[in-house]
Amino acid sequence: MKRVLVVEDETSIREMVALNLRMHGMEAVEAESAERALELLEQGEPCDAALLDIMLPGMNGFSLCETIRKTDNEIGIIMVSAKGQEADKIRGLSIGADDYITKPFSVSELIARVDALCRRVSRPQNTENSGKMVSGEFVLDESSHMLLKNGEPIDLTQVEFQIMELFFKNAGVALVREKILKGVWGENYYGDVKIVDVNIRRLRMKIEDEPSNPKHILTVWGYGYRWN
Repeated sequence: MKRVLVVEDETSIREMVALNLRMHGMEAVEAESAERALELLEQGEPCDAALLDIMLPGMNGFSLCETIRKTDNEIGIIMVSAKGQEADKIRGLSIGADDYITKPFSVSELIARVDALCRRVSRPQNTENSGKMVSGEFVLDESSHMLLKNGEPIDLTQVEFQIMELFFKNAGVALVREKILKGVWGENYYGDVKIVDVNIRRLRMKIEDEPSNPKHILTVWGYGYRWN
C-alpha cells in the first residue's frame, strides 16, 4: 500500500484529500504544518509521496521541500499552490519537487498525479537485467540507482535518475522534450513540458563542472536535449 503524506493547514481540504487517497487504496498521513510533517517523517514509516501546500503557518512548503530533500531523495514530492503563478511552479521544481498542482484541483487529477508519481519513484527494478552503463567519466548503476562521476556519487531524486537513465540509453540522440516528458512522467501526465526544462537545469547544477556552459546535457535549440 502506497503511503502518502498530506501537508495542508486547512482542515477541510486536508481531510478531503486524505479521504480520497484512502478510497483509492492508499494510506494517508495527515499533517497540519511543516513542523508536524517533519516529526511524522522522522518518527514513522517512510512515505512514498508527499503533497506539500506552499502556504503553511510557520515553515512554508518550499522550506519543507528543501528540508526533506536534504535527507531523502526517494520520496516523490508534489507542491500544491493556490496562486497558480509560474514563479511558484519553477521554484518548487528547482528545489527538488517532482511535480506541482494548482488549487482548485479535481480529485481525479490529484489521484492520477499521486498514483503516477508513486509508480515513477518506486518502480520495481529487475536486478538480473540491470547493470552499469558507462559514459565517459559517468557510471549509471541501475541496480543501486546511483550515478557516479569520476567514482564520486551524485545525489539524484528518483525522477532525475530516470532522466539520466533515458539519456544514457539514447546517448548522442537529440530527444524532443515531449519524449522526455512521456518517458519519465508517463503518457497521461497532466502538466506541461516546462517541467522537463526545470529538471534539466537542476541536473546541470549537479553534474556539470560549469552549469552555465554544459558539456554533457546539451540543448538542441527549438527541439530538446542531447546527452554528450
